[in-house]
Amino acid sequence: MKKMLRGTGLVLLLAAFLAAWILLPWPALLALAVAFALWMILTRSGRQAASVTGVGVSTLGQRVGSSSVVVIGIAGVVGVLVALLAMAEGYQHTVSSSGDEETAVVLRGGSSAELMSVMTRDAITAIERAPEIARDASGRPLASPELVVAANLPQRANAAEDGSVQLRGVGDMAWAVRPNIQLVEGRRFEPGKRELVVGKGARRQFAGLEPGAELRLGNQPWTVVGVFESGDAMESEIWADAEVVATTYRRGSSRASVFARLTAPSAFKAFKATLDADPRLQVEAQTTLAYFQGQSAGVSKVLRIIGIVVGSIMAIGAVFGALNTMFASVASRAREIATLRAIGFRGIPVVVAVMLETMLLAALGGALGGLLAWLVFNGYTASTLAGGVAQLTFEFKVSPELLWQGLKWALAIGFVGGLFPAMRAATMPVTDALRAA
Repeated sequence: MKKMLRGTGLVLLLAAFLAAWILLPWPALLALAVAFALWMILTRSGRQAASVTGVGVSTLGQRVGSSSVVVIGIAGVVGVLVALLAMAEGYQHTVSSSGDEETAVVLRGGSSAELMSVMTRDAITAIERAPEIARDASGRPLASPELVVAANLPQRANAAEDGSVQLRGVGDMAWAVRPNIQLVEGRRFEPGKRELVVGKGARRQFAGLEPGAELRLGNQPWTVVGVFESGDAMESEIWADAEVVATTYRRGSSRASVFARLTAPSAFKAFKATLDADPRLQVEAQTTLAYFQGQSAGVSKVLRIIGIVVGSIMAIGAVFGALNTMFASVASRAREIATLRAIGFRGIPVVVAVMLETMLLAALGGALGGLLAWLVFNGYTASTLAGGVAQLTFEFKVSPELLWQGLKWALAIGFVGGLFPAMRAATMPVTDALRAA
């Protein structure tokens, strides 16, 4: 009965620790760490725990092989977890940074993406007349009707394999609506000509997009004349004159969307109300910030789930590695632990000492895994499907938040892996331990 109650208590303690570790914000965890440090400094049991911990840590050099199992195992868990979450973070950052609250995008009603939207010339004209759209110095509305099609190009990594790139047909107003887009090489395309301006991301991903190169899109020859950068998802696209794109792909006078610069961010609600009140229009308006965040939400969620699932599976293996290592450590130090208890050391200091030793190894593993993930993956360029339409080039983003999350996983693994060996060390009969040693 006593063993069953002890086991139940351990399970409840473990559940409470993991729940607090997941739910509490870092200031609360820092306060707990400070309180624990004060306990070790100011109380007799705490000072005993510090003494026992010092003895155990001083012998780690004699147990390099077994200790490295814990460190390397946890480093692998943290490295893989942070890398996968960095992929989701980078993807979401690239897509969500593509918009703001001062620019609106208008699609046909019921369309979730530009490739699914078709808007007539009459609808576009009505949208451009909305009073909430800003005007340039000549009084022209800062609205850009745009056409989007998917095109296939050979990938730079494997020229024998084609990838899907988003070809955007735009006019002169597209540059005014997006002032963040800057040419870094060459020039803009000329209206009426089959000329392309490519994003830096698309250039890295696909072959044959150097300025001066010729390629075929829609069975027609095109010439690359410039390269632009924007720091967002637009860098994964190639741009051309909208009329030429429409002629090549037989889209007539229709367009997929209208991007409009508003007079102020607060004007969006009035802009949306103006469009909803026009019986000629069956359209949906969103801020570009909300639109691109919605485009990235599904893929980011999937990537995060994959990272957590893979990390959890690896964490189970790391926990068993820590359990084996710490049980072996306790067994090899049975005489030492029994002697300490025989001369007056209580069970709690022994438990705390074994736990701190395991948590130290876990912290080293977490720091090593986070460092490796940052060195290898931070800024690493990859590509994936953007809304199921075309390949989006983005960079992995190993942020401080992800490194902290990885360290929390490491310490949680260390806590689970050290709890049961610590309880065994504290409850081992002194006489049996001395006799076995």
